[in-house]
Amino acid sequence: MIMSSRQIGARRALGAVLSAALMFQCLNALISPAMAAHKNVAAKKTVAHVAARSEHQTVTPFIVMDVATGRVIEQRNATQVWYPASVTKLMTVYVALQAVKQGRLTMDTPLVVTARAAQMKPSKMGFAPGSQVTLDNALKMLMVKSANDLAVTIAEGVSGSVEAFADEMNQAALSLGMHESHFVNPNGLPDPNHVSSARDMALLGRALLLVFPEHADLFDIGAFKLGDQIVPTHNGMIGRYPGADGMKTGFTCSAGFNLVASATRDGRKIIVVVMGDPSARLRTAHAVDLFDRAFMTSQMGDFAVDLASMGGQPPDMREEICVHRGKKALIEAESEDLNAPIQTPEGAAPAPRNGALIAALPRPAYDPITVFVGPAPGYQGPVAGPRPVNTPIGAVAYAPQEKSSTPAALQPDPAALSMRRSKSSVHKGKVETADGVKKAEHKGGKPVATHKKPISPGASVKPAKTDAHPVEPTSKATAN
Repeated sequence: MIMSSRQIGARRALGAVLSAALMFQCLNALISPAMAAHKNVAAKKTVAHVAARSEHQTVTPFIVMDVATGRVIEQRNATQVWYPASVTKLMTVYVALQAVKQGRLTMDTPLVVTARAAQMKPSKMGFAPGSQVTLDNALKMLMVKSANDLAVTIAEGVSGSVEAFADEMNQAALSLGMHESHFVNPNGLPDPNHVSSARDMALLGRALLLVFPEHADLFDIGAFKLGDQIVPTHNGMIGRYPGADGMKTGFTCSAGFNLVASATRDGRKIIVVVMGDPSARLRTAHAVDLFDRAFMTSQMGDFAVDLASMGGQPPDMREEICVHRGKKALIEAESEDLNAPIQTPEGAAPAPRNGALIAALPRPAYDPITVFVGPAPGYQGPVAGPRPVNTPIGAVAYAPQEKSSTPAALQPDPAALSMRRSKSSVHKGKVETADGVKKAEHKGGKPVATHKKPISPGASVKPAKTDAHPVEPTSKATAN
C-alpha cells in the first residue's frame, strides 16, 4: 500500500502523540507516589498543628443557675479562677446598695469626682475633678457605660477610699460564699490579684436580685441620655433575647469577653455567666444558647455555692483574644456596635432562635432614661468623697461651712507695724485639717493638698436572708 505524503505526515504526528502520552504515563508512575507521600506528610503536619493549637486553647468556663433555688442547671469549669474585668462592677453596686440599706448614705447623696477617679482609663464618663454626681445617677451610668472613673467615685464616696472599698468588697464576697474571688479595685481594671470565677459571679448576681429587688431596674437599662448625648448599653442580650433583663458585660485582653446575664420566662428567672469568649458577638450567642437549653429543662443539680473550687491561677487570654486585633477593633467589639439602630414595635421581641442569629441582630432602639450631673434639685444634705476611715459621710471632709457675719471694718492704727511680707518671707508651714489631709499654705491663703494613706475599715454587715437557698455566710466561704 502506497501512502501519500499527507498520510505519512499524519501517521508520524500520531506516533509523536502516542510517544508523548506513553512518556507522561511513565513519569506519572514515578512521580505520583512521591507526590502522594508529600501530601500525606503535609496533611499529617496540618493535623498535628491544629491539634497542638487546640491543646493550648483554654477551655472557657460558664454556669447556668436557677435564681429561686440557687441550683446549677449546667456548668463547665465554673470554679476556674478567672479575671472578671468589668463584671466586677456588680460587686461595686452590691457594696454601694448595702451602704444605702445601712443608712450610711442615700441614692441622692452627691459624690465628688476626684483627680484619682478622673485619671482612670476608658471606658469612662470623663467628668472633671470636683464635679458632683448623685449615687443614683452614678450607678446608672456605671451599669450602662461601664464607666471606670465613676466606679472610683462611688468607692471613694461610699468608703472614703478605693482601698477601704475593696476591703468591703472582699467582706461581701466572703459573706456570699464567693470562694475564688478577691477584689483590689471597684472597676475590674487589670491586676494579677483581682480575680473571681463564673460560679462566684452567678452567686453575686443572684444576691443582687434577691437582696435588692427594688433596684433590679439598674441592670436592664437600654440607654441613658446625658444632655444631648445618648449612650447605649454594652449588653447584647437586652432588646434581642426574649425575657433578657440584665446584668453586666466585661472585657480585657487577659479576661476575654465576659458576661453575667439574667432572663425571665413564665415566672422563672435564670442567670447565665460566660467567661473568656473570643468576641462580644460570640459571647452573646453563647449566652443565648445556654438560656435556650435552660428554659427547656426542669432538671437541676447541686447548689452553686457547694461546687468544689478548682483553685490555681487565672489563665491569661491575651494571645487568643488581642494579638491580631487593633485598639479600635477591640473598642468596637466591646461596645457591640454591630449595625445602625432599628426601631422595633412596642413589646416586640425576636422568637427564640439560634444564638448566632440573635447575636447578629441590629441593636434595638432603646428609650433612654435621663441622668444628670450635680446634686438633685433642692438637696441640702452632705456630700460624699475621700475621707478617713469610719468618718461619717460629709460630717468632716465635706460639711458645709457656716456663714460668718462680717464685722465693721476697723480703722488702722497709724503707729502699727506693717503686716505685709515679701515673697521670700511667705509662710511655708503645714497644717493638718480635720479630714486628714495635709495642706501647705502659700501666699493668697490657697492650700495645696497632699494625700494621706487610708486606713482599713471595720467589719461588714451581712445581707438580708431570703426564702431561697441562703446567700449569707457559709462555713465553706473563704477569701483569697
